[in-house]
Amino acid sequence: MAISRTQLEQQADKLEALLRQHKVSGRIQGGVVTHRMIQFDLTVDVSHKVRQIQSLAEEMALALNVQTVRIYRQGGRFCVEIPLERTRLLRLWPWCRDVPNVPPCTTLLGADASGSPLLLKLNAPDVVHVLLAGATGSGKTALARALLASLAYYNPVSALHLILIDPKRRGFAPLAQLPHAAHGVIDSTEGAIHHLHNLVAEMERRDQTGINQPTLIVAIDELADLMQTGAQKVEALLTRLAQRGRQAGIHLVACTQKPSASLIGSAIKANFPVRLVGAVASRDEARYAAGISDSGAEKLMGRGDFLLIKQGESIRFQAAWLGAKEL
Repeated sequence: MAISRTQLEQQADKLEALLRQHKVSGRIQGGVVTHRMIQFDLTVDVSHKVRQIQSLAEEMALALNVQTVRIYRQGGRFCVEIPLERTRLLRLWPWCRDVPNVPPCTTLLGADASGSPLLLKLNAPDVVHVLLAGATGSGKTALARALLASLAYYNPVSALHLILIDPKRRGFAPLAQLPHAAHGVIDSTEGAIHHLHNLVAEMERRDQTGINQPTLIVAIDELADLMQTGAQKVEALLTRLAQRGRQAGIHLVACTQKPSASLIGSAIKANFPVRLVGAVASRDEARYAAGISDSGAEKLMGRGDFLLIKQGESIRFQAAWLGAKEL
């Protein structure tokens, strides 16, 4: 969707007029147009509180005649993100071919606001384990498939194995044909507990021998279902893997549709430093999923519109898409 300079100036004028109505001293200082949104840079006087500016999001959306506006602080300025009406799918395989050389244990998440490839190195000290959250329609399942499939694309079987746990056998079923997924898809609670026990034993063996290869990626589709049916056994095993898995080359990728306080307990909160968050239903769910306040995840547009949260900072990106029949 092409946006003219005149249209951008008109939108900036409307935003500044709204600021004046609320006696906010601020100006639009420029911005960028991406494949998914318009992002304006807003500077305001230091006398204004962050919450005061963020509280204007609904009125900004009304003034611009769009569904939502997301406002967040970035350094000494604010970013005002305005969705475009139409977006395109960002298919995984063409992007993988265009980004041929990546470090080991690195996945292609999608494209950032500038359109550049967004990579995530799972074995980096500040990554380790990943929590992926998003409501129905967010693109969570497609992103999870793309994350795991791109790991398989970039890493040989000798260097990386996938352990796929999917109680409903919906999201991960297409990945079972990958040579990296030697166990297929584990679709029962009993099977999941059995494999988690084996992984803890393997972790302890690796601790003793100093071996951490091949890298083991343990992916769980719908963590809440597994925690509910497996109760304390599953939680205890996952906690041990989350706390001690990095040195042994074991990394968790856990997905959930409905993040909550009971699911995102202290063990997960402390040991999943990276969050990939799509559209969620409420501000509370956004806080639980992102691990920080005011992420704005409840204002995301769905269909692959995601935030990468790491070390308290957020990057908005268009998630790579991998359909069930594209493997």
